[in-house]
Amino acid sequence: MTAIFITATGTDVGKTFVAAALIRHLRQIGRAVDVIKPVVSGYDPAQPGPSDPGMLLNALGLPVTPEAIDRISPWRFRAALSPDLAAQLEGRTVDVDKVIAFCQNAIEQRRDTLLVEGIGGIMVPLDRRRTLLDVMTALRLPLILVAGSYLGSLSHTLTALDALFRRNLEVLAIVVSETPGSTVPLDATVATIGRFAEPVIALPRGDHSAAAAFDRIFNRRDDREPP
Repeated sequence: MTAIFITATGTDVGKTFVAAALIRHLRQIGRAVDVIKPVVSGYDPAQPGPSDPGMLLNALGLPVTPEAIDRISPWRFRAALSPDLAAQLEGRTVDVDKVIAFCQNAIEQRRDTLLVEGIGGIMVPLDRRRTLLDVMTALRLPLILVAGSYLGSLSHTLTALDALFRRNLEVLAIVVSETPGSTVPLDATVATIGRFAEPVIALPRGDHSAAAAFDRIFNRRDDREPP
């Protein structure tokens, strides 16, 4: 049984795209899979389908209902801002301890594979003092780090890896999700990051076949004790 945290170098680099592709791939090879994305900002309750929770539910083959969204993403905010700022606009706060407890309960209740998708980048603020990195440190799950192929992604990715390694967190793989319209070739980004860490997996936009490369991640995890 496996639980994996999916995080990213920043916002809008394709974290949910990668999570959805991985869910579809796992379902195709017959593995039971579930997902949670505890905190979501930029959520419009009038249009749940295109939202991140909606995309994840679609990948699971489940209807996008209010109950289903509440099950996987209980902390939702309208403003497309960092969770601390989005919550502040609504007169709310993010209780980080409850977020951690929610994740731990889902991990304990999983049947096979559970994906935990973060929000924004690895150090996006959740409250006045804590960031997403503090949640990942508390959970100590193996990580998939999602990066883009835009100009500047190399520095952002290596900086994120340094922060994760300083917390002694295990990075299973770096997935470079192709940035639409980028002037930087996807293969060049993958090759450069690969000089500093491995494995690095390329995921072209609109091409879900690359998700098959995730097999080696799960095969490697299956040879170890579950987290």
